[in-house]
Amino acid sequence: MWDTEQVEVTHDEVIAEIAATQHGIVTREQLLGAGVGRGATDHRVSCGRLHPVHRGVYLVGHPVAPPLAREVSAVLACGDGAVLSHRSAAWLWDLAPRPREPVEVTVPGRDGRRPGVRVHRARRLEPGDRTTREGIPVTAPARTLLDLAEVVSARELERAVDGAEGRRLVRRRALEELLGRTPGRRGARVLAAVLARQAGPTLTRSEAEERMLALVRTARLPRPRVNTRLCGHEVDLLWEAQRLVVEVDGYAFHSSPAAFERDRLRDAELNAAGWRVMRLTWRQLTGEPEAVIARLAAALARGSAEYDR
Repeated sequence: MWDTEQVEVTHDEVIAEIAATQHGIVTREQLLGAGVGRGATDHRVSCGRLHPVHRGVYLVGHPVAPPLAREVSAVLACGDGAVLSHRSAAWLWDLAPRPREPVEVTVPGRDGRRPGVRVHRARRLEPGDRTTREGIPVTAPARTLLDLAEVVSARELERAVDGAEGRRLVRRRALEELLGRTPGRRGARVLAAVLARQAGPTLTRSEAEERMLALVRTARLPRPRVNTRLCGHEVDLLWEAQRLVVEVDGYAFHSSPAAFERDRLRDAELNAAGWRVMRLTWRQLTGEPEAVIARLAAALARGSAEYDR
């Protein structure tokens, strides 16, 4: 009797160890490989210690799944080489909302239908197209954006590309190289168009200021001070009474990682001193002038109201 109990404890420890690295999920194949036989696995399913999620894939312990268990179980259900992809990968990279649709998984080189999983087939995945995040095999950011281009609108893709570049998840060169080796992909044309729009002519500092001042005049908003010193920094546009600073990104010296970090440090210092900082891009100035004015007018009105109090 003691030996049987000892085996039970050992099996449970093995199961817990595997599940701890996979957000509470194990597979029958993994358990067999670790010495937990079919009978021991079936016994735990029957008594509610393992909860089936997909065929041969189980949630350990409590039937309420941890946050990432759904994604892990879908990838494991699709077998070796499967990776989280498309909308699900974009969500994992924090580039898009969590999809309501089934979890999306890419399986290289074969068909793979699984109930509750949207399976995409790829002829192959290059080593650079795959990685892991939160312990989950997932398409790399560049490949995620290419896949995403096939299943979302151009505007949603544009936001995802902005987010990936802004957080330094991907470089434009990596996206261009990926497009170069996947010319036949359905999403390649859409992604290339988004990159072309974002790579439009960069404004010089004076051009950005002129466009901004022209918008201010047209909307009959208060005129700001230009290129003035504030808290030891030179700021682009300053509305002193409303405690508002506007910085226009897009000229050459804003483009390097060091400049990005420097700008954010300056923003933090200005915020700490009680100044609000609004950042605009050349694309917003040239492509969305009405939205820029609406944002600016709202910020000025809020600043005036706070000043009056």
